[in-house]
Amino acid sequence: MLRQLVYLSLCYHLQRVSIGPFCTVGPEVQIGKACQLHAGSHVTGNTVLGDNCTVLSGAIVGADLPGRTIIGCNNVIGYHAVVGVKCQDLKYKVGDECFLIVGDNNDIREFTSIHRSSKSSDNTVIGNGNLIMGSCHIAHDCKVGNNNIFANNTLFAGHVVIEDCCHTAGAIVVHQFCHIGSYSFIGGGSVISQDVPKYMMVSGDRAEIRGLNLEGLRRNGFSSEEVQTIRKAYRKIFMSSDTTTGCFEDRLSEVVRASLSLF
Repeated sequence: MLRQLVYLSLCYHLQRVSIGPFCTVGPEVQIGKACQLHAGSHVTGNTVLGDNCTVLSGAIVGADLPGRTIIGCNNVIGYHAVVGVKCQDLKYKVGDECFLIVGDNNDIREFTSIHRSSKSSDNTVIGNGNLIMGSCHIAHDCKVGNNNIFANNTLFAGHVVIEDCCHTAGAIVVHQFCHIGSYSFIGGGSVISQDVPKYMMVSGDRAEIRGLNLEGLRRNGFSSEEVQTIRKAYRKIFMSSDTTTGCFEDRLSEVVRASLSLF
């Protein structure tokens, strides 16, 4: 046992891995180069921690459960965050494999919880470059894209899909199976019980569309011409006063056909 500990210490030293006092590293854990485990952090179960990751004090990554937690490179996991543990779905069967896959360059702040999938045929997935602020919750089987910003106390129920470059204000809740479109903004204190279309700004209990997320489009580099095109589509779909244009689906189909005709 002593020989094994000396061997592991030498391996981590050669990979420039720093493990602080009172940490726990499970026997199945794989730790990448230049990772830092601060005092009192824990990495357990069948967990892969990519290069240059930082696990701050009190954080727990992985769990001694069937399945796996895979964390990419250059991620920061904040104080007392809980990442890759068992889901809270009552349909989960003890002994089933469950999975969490996290990409690169994510900042997961203090007291955030991210759960594994509820079944072996699915994964909870977090993409790249996301800022997940304090006390957020991402439940089982969620799919999060890239470059999103979730403010404090953003809560996603199970099976929610969040695309890219979305922004939530604080203290919002999203019902299970909802789909949040790219470049959308959700106002503080909102309750989301339906899908949020791309480019929209929504708020309220229950949330309603308040207009286009123009500031978000500007910050993400959309040109004036692109914004103008989105404005026209928005007016056609959501603000049409022409009674001959038919139902919502008809107006949406018309906009799609018009856009396809440009190519």
